[in-house]
Amino acid sequence: MDIKSLLINFWEYRKENNIEIYNEFSLQHELGIYLRNNLPEYKVQFERNVSFFFGKANTRKKEMDIVIYKADMSERYAIELKYPKNGQYPETMFAFVGDIKFMERVKELGFNKTFVMTFVDDHLFYEGSNNSGIYSFFRAGKEINGAIQKPTGKKDDFITLDGSYKIHWNKLDNEEHYYLLEL
Repeated sequence: MDIKSLLINFWEYRKENNIEIYNEFSLQHELGIYLRNNLPEYKVQFERNVSFFFGKANTRKKEMDIVIYKADMSERYAIELKYPKNGQYPETMFAFVGDIKFMERVKELGFNKTFVMTFVDDHLFYEGSNNSGIYSFFRAGKEINGAIQKPTGKKDDFITLDGSYKIHWNKLDNEEHYYLLEL
């Protein structure tokens, strides 16, 4: 199953069909509808609790934005989405790292593949004058790995990633960009 290609092709489908994405909820539902139409032999569900698949499992979050699975559970895929609209760049970037950690854990529990897809229409997520600290991962191409410190507020909060990830922003229209990580 090539979920990654479907996720990439969604953006062309969106353009061809003049689909407006105006917040994270609209992204989740438009993408889910697209996936459901392209994967009729799979269940595509929204905000599915991890416990549905694994019982009580220790995870950062409880609900996955989109899950795709076969009824017999022989294949399972999860997608975490972000479409930030309120600035707060360093805090939001830390939340991006949190989504990666969540998908690492879901994959570790038994999903075939997991994905993190972030869509932005604000250039300060992918470029700016500050390219150090948390910004270096999203603006300067530095690999995200190891322990990542919360950039503001309570500085003793860390997210420790098991893998290494490099953010590659894909340009859509105007300031619209997205990145997609497959874990």
